[in-house]
Amino acid sequence: MKIAIGSDHAGFEYKEQIKNYLAEVGYEVTDFGCFTPESCDYPDYAFPLALSIASGEHNFGILICGSGIGMSIVANKVAGVRAANCCSVEMARLARQHNNANLLTFGARLIPLELAKEIAIAFINEQFEGGRHERRVEKIHSLTGR
Repeated sequence: MKIAIGSDHAGFEYKEQIKNYLAEVGYEVTDFGCFTPESCDYPDYAFPLALSIASGEHNFGILICGSGIGMSIVANKVAGVRAANCCSVEMARLARQHNNANLLTFGARLIPLELAKEIAIAFINEQFEGGRHERRVEKIHSLTGR
């Protein structure tokens, strides 16, 4: 399974820790940046990573900033991406089960690192339930044209 990960300066330390953790537990992880804790602009990292999800280059993406909000806004502009900003394991599971989310965002300023790791693993490992949810997910793309 190929995971894309990225952050801005506010999420840099979490990105580094989660990237290493995911690699240790056996995932192939590609780092889209940022590569230092210096101030930077989150769209510069969110957009290319989201494109890699939409193209199928990566199975899932994880984007981390201060709140997760900016990253999710940018990622959801890319056709085929369903980014969910999650601050609990239950939200991550439901995002996958009911929305077939393929990109996780969260805020490093809002949740502890250990919880962020749990959320990431729950998101990656959860399955989409399909059924009535499939119809709803299809409407997202048909109604928006993305």
